[in-house]
Amino acid sequence: MTSTAPMEPSPARAGALRVSTGRTTTPAFTGYVEATTAHCPYLGPSLKNGLTYWTTYDIAPGAELFDIEGALFAAAVICAERVRILSKGQRGHLVCENLVVRGASRRHLDWPHWALKNLYGPVGLMFGKFWEGEEDTSRLGTDLPVPPVTFLSIRPAVRPRDPRFLHNTPVLADTIREAQDDGRNVFDGLNRDWATVRSWAARLPKPQKESTP
Repeated sequence: MTSTAPMEPSPARAGALRVSTGRTTTPAFTGYVEATTAHCPYLGPSLKNGLTYWTTYDIAPGAELFDIEGALFAAAVICAERVRILSKGQRGHLVCENLVVRGASRRHLDWPHWALKNLYGPVGLMFGKFWEGEEDTSRLGTDLPVPPVTFLSIRPAVRPRDPRFLHNTPVLADTIREAQDDGRNVFDGLNRDWATVRSWAARLPKPQKESTP
């Protein structure tokens, strides 16, 4: 089975979000991206090969949290399906899609991120969430670059390495370790409606050392 998901996010499909800058390999915050290469061995090669992409959204006036979550989830599904396709091509392991939401905070990312990584973990995708002003340290104890924007990142999993980033969710770590993309529909038996997906995600095993999103 192969994916039939549409390949390009659009304002119509985005709902509570509006595309302000279409998919590009040259974001405005290049300083942050370049600084991050020191902490990620795959980002530099991905940038060099033009395989790191950014799509930037604005929040529609008056949009509520639930609607923003749903819009981000829908846009991320489109990008995730694209990553599944591109990851099978030359240098596919370097593909990275990023969705920037201007004016968003961590709370806008938490539930979409949680649902996405559980849906797509079995087919070998990793999802990262980064929010404007986030302060964090690397596994070696060094300060990480502070994101100037809030964004969700999607890339193919590196199975020997990525399970260690999922120590709070050991079941998901095992899933990533054994993941294979067999072309399945990750929504098989699950309605794509955000209310349904969010309810499903709330019933998943909780992270061991951090609160539920």
